[in-house]
Amino acid sequence: MKNLRPIYFVQEATLVCILRETEGRSRRKKLHTMESSNKEEAAEIEKVEFDGSEIEYVSYGGEHHLPLIMNLVDQELSEPYSIFTYRYFVYLWPQLSFLAFHKGKCVGTVVCKMGEHRNTFRGYIAMLVVIKPYRGRGIATELVSRSIMVMMESGCEEVTLEAEVTNKGALALYGRLGFIRAKRLFHYYLNGVDAFRLKLLFPRSELDPSLPMMADKYESHVQSDHGDPKPNKA
Repeated sequence: MKNLRPIYFVQEATLVCILRETEGRSRRKKLHTMESSNKEEAAEIEKVEFDGSEIEYVSYGGEHHLPLIMNLVDQELSEPYSIFTYRYFVYLWPQLSFLAFHKGKCVGTVVCKMGEHRNTFRGYIAMLVVIKPYRGRGIATELVSRSIMVMMESGCEEVTLEAEVTNKGALALYGRLGFIRAKRLFHYYLNGVDAFRLKLLFPRSELDPSLPMMADKYESHVQSDHGDPKPNKA
């Protein structure tokens, strides 16, 4: 699957118009409840004991997966999203979204998109979440790696995302995967925190030959990773 560049412009433009009308109200409502919910997290979260082989990774499979993704993101991210935002991503790029399950329970997810951006075919990581008891066991690394591999196989030349400057876990994870800090975005989030725009480049001449090498690299990270990040927000 090389250099596949599907055209989403009509659908994307329609959904963006809907998003602009609804996102503002959703953001204000969740921002109002954010502080109270954070105060309730006083008790330390106990880690869940499990073997890595018990985690099942699946690609987005349809409407039945959407509530699972929404629940995870709503629980773990301070940035609010409307249902139109989720559908914008998973309906147009279902192959880029993955979920992690442990004994039938959804414990992590990644949501992405890809498309033309300033004469570059670019992938974008919008949401990455692993619930607290399951962090630090390589689940986030595996989720991101699967999305990145699909982006590479689809012809993306780079992948970008935003992460809080205070989110050391996320910055460390993406750093291990080869992302660089391209730009600092001041007061990027609703809570006033700055963000780093992170970027992973795939040189055209090395795109295809690098696939096996990148796969091995990601597999080694999954085996050795001991620091899943807090969920990044985009």
